[in-house]
Parts: sequence; structure tokens; C-alpha cells
Amino acid sequence: MKAMRGRIALRKHFVPNSPKAPVSFCDSFGSARASSRRFLAGERTLVSVRALRFNCRDMKQAILVVALYTALVTNIIAQSPTPAPSPAKPPTDYDLQWGVKIPMRDRVELNATLYLPKTPDGSPPKTPVIFTLTPYISDTYHARAAYFASHGYAFALVDVRGRGNSGGEFEPFANEPRDGHDVVEWLAKQPFCDGKVAMWGGSYAGFDQWATVKEFPPHLATIVPAAAAHPGLDYPSYNNIGMTYDVQWFTATSGHTAQDRLFGDQKFWRTKFLDAYKKHIPFKSLDSFVGNPAVNFQRILKHPMADAYYDAMLPTSDQFKKITLPILTITGQYDGDELGALSYYRDHLANASPETRAKHFLIIGPWDHAGTRTPTDEVGGVKFGPGGMVDLNDLHRQWYDWTLKAGPKPAFLKNQVAYYLLATGNSGANGEWKYADNFETLVANPKTFYLETGPVLGNGAFRSGSLHPTRPKEGVGMIPPGKFTYDPLDTIRGENVEGTDPKEKTAALDQTFALSIGKDGLVYHTEPLLSEMPLVGCPALTLWLSIDTPDVDLECDLYEIQPDGTSIALWSDQRRLRYRESLREPKLVKPGEIVKCDFNPGLFIARRLMKGSRLRLIVTAVNSIFWQKNYCSSGVVAEETAKDARTCHVQIYHDAEHASVIQLPVREAATLQQ
Repeated sequence: MKAMRGRIALRKHFVPNSPKAPVSFCDSFGSARASSRRFLAGERTLVSVRALRFNCRDMKQAILVVALYTALVTNIIAQSPTPAPSPAKPPTDYDLQWGVKIPMRDRVELNATLYLPKTPDGSPPKTPVIFTLTPYISDTYHARAAYFASHGYAFALVDVRGRGNSGGEFEPFANEPRDGHDVVEWLAKQPFCDGKVAMWGGSYAGFDQWATVKEFPPHLATIVPAAAAHPGLDYPSYNNIGMTYDVQWFTATSGHTAQDRLFGDQKFWRTKFLDAYKKHIPFKSLDSFVGNPAVNFQRILKHPMADAYYDAMLPTSDQFKKITLPILTITGQYDGDELGALSYYRDHLANASPETRAKHFLIIGPWDHAGTRTPTDEVGGVKFGPGGMVDLNDLHRQWYDWTLKAGPKPAFLKNQVAYYLLATGNSGANGEWKYADNFETLVANPKTFYLETGPVLGNGAFRSGSLHPTRPKEGVGMIPPGKFTYDPLDTIRGENVEGTDPKEKTAALDQTFALSIGKDGLVYHTEPLLSEMPLVGCPALTLWLSIDTPDVDLECDLYEIQPDGTSIALWSDQRRLRYRESLREPKLVKPGEIVKCDFNPGLFIARRLMKGSRLRLIVTAVNSIFWQKNYCSSGVVAEETAKDARTCHVQIYHDAEHASVIQLPVREAATLQQ
């Protein structure tokens, strides 16, 4: 959650002397991969080597074809005005109180730095107070606090328990609900507070806001969670698949001081993760292997799936129902925590009254994780255009003015949902903000595309299977399944694709991963699009498959392959098959049994696809230096080593009875070449 997982952690896939991608769909399908595996990050700009596995769209840390049906299009409002850029330097017209101690109910004291608006006579101001609760040392957010203090708000930077100058022990996520409540109520009683308290922050500090609001502190007036991490869902594992990044993050948050330089030494971490991968070090020993045995890392290994430990950190359905204050949720299409941010949003709206839903606004920008607080105009080579450069400091200020001081509603919030529609190609020139009054309506009614491979097709970008809109006919011969093999002892991909020096500036355009797929995965393409079309919504994939082992981890990645061969990472997801039915209860696979596995993370994408583009889908097994390795046995994955390895043969079915499909949110009537 620092700028760690951050910037969607552009993970590069470059193979020395790999062939160049074709430049014409007439010659071939092009090639691609810049899969962006989504990552949580904090305010800083450190970039993880986990390339833009934006989950393809995502991972999100990387998205597809679109058709906004006419009824939906009429719900979308025109582009909004864009506030001016954020100030380059923090203002100086504020007062400071350093080393303030805030007592918790158990007598532990949290450390705070207070930034107070100046008053003409030097007396304490009487204003709403904004605060953030961070494990990244409060000084990280100095410029942000100074900005709000100079605009009439008291701002408190608070170190979480066990970090910075705060007392107690840091146990990630566990103490924030109670501590957040106690901070709110302490601030509300101070002479500089008018009784209203608000929160600011993203990633870990986005989670903090949901953790605090579920405790219902009486004086909490509004929250603005950006890129909020969701324990048990997207961190410290993703759909119960562990991340080697955990060790990097737990090192960054070890002790009371900052370890930014160690955390940011990506070559060190990539080298260590690659070495552990090649030596088949068990995941449970990764912290010791790196050189930092970590209590918090060992603690999460005791909770390999969503359970009561994580539940205690999150609002329940009943608590969501009772949360009635104004909320502004912010995320981005390349945000490593989009999964968490949208999960909170959906859960709240599903339980809230119509009156409360009207007070919850959603912004989905084009940004990566750090960009949900400090936008940039591109990520990993994907250009957003000037429209994406929203001044989020100013937008936050307007929101606080509206909800805390009875000011005007922010002009940017023209409707309940604001999202950024990326332009065709990759110039970013015509990207624009669009609006909708209902998120579920916006993403409804995707178009179904069926997966198909021939007897000898599928295992590679140049001999791929197809994605087409025609359902397989019953009783017209069996369509053969696509097949690939995963060998847990095969380290070629990790060494040659991920273990090389990353090129972060072009990660989302990189094609190495797709070109590396052979007998270890399946590749599918649509025919070239006959016209430009927008892709707006949440792709979802359903696979009917069989394996000959009790378990395996699978991933799927989606790209736009443009007419000149350029690849744009759009969306991706991962599943551990033992959790195909529930993230809470494992169910091993019976070898040879045909089972269904859904890849439906609910990750949003919005992009105009070029005329002549194809969509590419890759299905393969997770085999990465950045992910826990599944050795396909029936044991505890974190404890497995090479001696437990079983080669897994995967079959993906395409027949009428077991039709594997992908739902693509194509939003205009569009015809694909048959």
C-alpha cells in the first residue's frame, strides 16, 4: 500500500532478443502484453517492478470492447471543467503544532502533527478538522496538510499505532477501526475544531476511512476514500493468492522509522524474488530468505483466505446500512486497489437507502494508484491526455466546503458517477469525462463472446484461437478443448520475462509476455473491429475447464491490439481453483472433472477502441516471481516446495454444453468481420 504496490506497479515483461511484434493485422494479430497487476500504493512515487499488470485492465497492477446502447448513452453527460493543477510547493500561511499526543482508549498514544489555519489575532481557529491516519510516517503528507491548512481547514497527520512516533505495536489494519474512532472524537473536542471532522487519504488511508466510519464516531461528517485497500480481498493477497510484494511492504513498515530507500530499491527486490523463485523457496520462508523475518508476514500466513480476522476490519452489511454520511469514492482504471475501492462502493450502495445512495459519489479516473491523489497524464506508456489532469486537492477542498461548510456543490460532480473515457489510439488527445446517474446501469448488458480453438490452434499469439459472438451449436460435433500445460518447476517465464530490468515508461505497451506464450497458455483474438467503438464497463470471463491435479492458479489478461501492432493492457484477473466457488471455503478439484470458474472482479474500463483493432485474451497459469507459487498439490500452498510439484494439464472447453465465454462491455451497435 505505499507507492509500493503502487503505480500499478508496472511489471515489465522484456525478453532479450525477443521478436518484434507485427505491425499489421493483415500479417498477424500483432502482439502484446503490458499486463498490469494492480497494486496498492501510498502517496509516493516509488514504482514496483510488477509491471502494469493492470490485471490487464487491472492488475489492476491491466480492459476490452464496448457498445453503449442508446438508452445508456443518453444517461452520459458532457465533459466537465477541469480544475487547475496542484501547487508545486506547499503554501506557508499556516501554524504548526508538532508532536501532539492523542490518547486511545487503551492508553496508547498516537503521534500527530497539527496544521492550523492562521487567524488575524493568533487565536485558535474554529474550523472543521481533516485528518489522515498513515503507516508511512506523517511527514510524507506535509504538502497536502499545508494546502488544506492554508485553505481554512485544520489538518492532522496521525501516525498509526506502532509507526512513526506513535506508541503500541503495528499490526496492519487491525487497530484502525477503534483508533480511527478515538482520533475523530479527540479532534472534535479541541478548541480549534467546530465539531466537524472529516478524513482524507488513499490506499491504506483509504481503508482507514471505511474502518473508522464503521465504528460510527458521532463527529465524523464525511469521508473521501481513494484507492481504498480491502483486507482479505486485494491485500495482503489477491483472491487468496499471496504476493511476494508482501515481504517488501512489511519491510517498509517494520519498526517505527521509514525504510523508503530500501523499499524503493527495486533491483534488490526483483533479484531476491527471482532467486527465491528459482530455488523454490517456500512462500512462508520468503521473509527470512530476504533477510527480515517479519511477525506481520507470518501473521497473515495464518489467514490464507477471507475469514473472521479480516471481517473484523471491515463494515458488515448492517453497518453499511447505517452509514449515512456523504462519501466521495475515488479510484482509477489503472489503480492497483480499484478492486477494493469498488467493492466498498458496491457494498455500501447495496445496503443503503435511496437517500443515502444519493450522497455517495464515485469518480473513476484513468489513473494508476498514486494518481488517485496526484494525477499524471500517462502510466506505463498509456497516454491519458490533458483532461485527466484533475486538481484533486482543489476537488477535495470543494467537497469539504460543500459537506462541512454548506458551500456550493463541486461543479465537477455533474452526476453520481464520473468516469474518464480514454481516446482511441494512444495520443490521449480526445480523452474526456463522462457521467452517469447509476453505476450498475452504466455497466449493464455486456455482449457475450465465445472462446474457441481448433485442433492445433490456441498456443501462441500467431496461432491463436478466436473470440466470436456466435454460440456453439448443439449436436454439431464436439468442438475440441484448448489445452496447455503448467509445470511448477519451469522457471523460464520468471527468468526471461519478469527477471529482466524493467522499462517502466512503456510497461503497459510491452508485448513480451504475449509473445512468450506457447504450450503453457492459450491466446484468443477477435476479428478486427469494423468501426470505432467504446468499451465501457466491467469485463467478466467464465471458463469451463478440467485439470489433472487437485489445484492450480489461473490468470486471464485482456488487451487491445491496434492496427499498427500496438498493444494496450486493459484488464486481468486471477483465481486459485480451490477457491473457485468461495474465497472462504476451499474445494479441491477432482482430476478430470469439468468445473466452472468465473473471473469477474468487477473492474471498470472505459476506452474507445480503434477501427481495425482486435481484442486479445490470454489464459495461462500463474507462474511469476511476484506471486506465491502453487505447486498443484493438495497441501498448504505457502508451505509447498519443489518436492510437492505436480505438472498440471489444463483443458478449456468450448462446446455448447460447456461454452467458455467472455462478457465484453461493447457499447454501440458494432459488427465484427466474420
